[in-house]
Amino acid sequence: MPAQPRAWQRMLSGRRLDLLDPTPVDIEVEDIAHGLAFVARWNGQTRGEFAYSVAEHSLLVEEIFARIDPAAPPKWRLAALLHDAPEYVIGDMISPVKAAVGAGYGQLDDRLTAAIHIRFGLPAQVPVKIKKLIKKADRVSAWMEATQIAGFSEAESTRFFGRPDPALMAGLAITLRPPVEVRADFTARHAALLEQMR
Repeated sequence: MPAQPRAWQRMLSGRRLDLLDPTPVDIEVEDIAHGLAFVARWNGQTRGEFAYSVAEHSLLVEEIFARIDPAAPPKWRLAALLHDAPEYVIGDMISPVKAAVGAGYGQLDDRLTAAIHIRFGLPAQVPVKIKKLIKKADRVSAWMEATQIAGFSEAESTRFFGRPDPALMAGLAITLRPPVEVRADFTARHAALLEQMR
């Protein structure tokens, strides 16, 4: 009988995360922040001296989510910050690739999301209403990224992501920074939100 393939990854924290059966005790925010700071959005096909990371995107989505729902408690802002957290181990796939891979990617993402949420005091599954608001913030961020750094025209971005309310984007811009800076900001924002949840 052939040996089962290895399904875990060693993290820089020393944790071993089982990708098929992740447990909250094997999840550390430092691993998430580090991984996401080095994962490029848009498969790296963006303008600039640095890749636009999933960590930077996550910080922007959390900010936009707070504009959409200013009364949202810190736990839902944390859920917005962590909305792409599984990508620290499974990477960021553009939508056409996800569609080609099939349901397996989504199932893996769901299991990792549940473990991450439990680790940081969130429900395994975010309420549908909150999930929709986070998705709205995600689409606003995607529109901004597409038009500012990924080479899309505004018309093309609007076709794919919808035209955002300008008020949600006022004063915001896509920034490209070294991964070490983004990693530090993601970790600090995570800590601030956890402190507000106490």
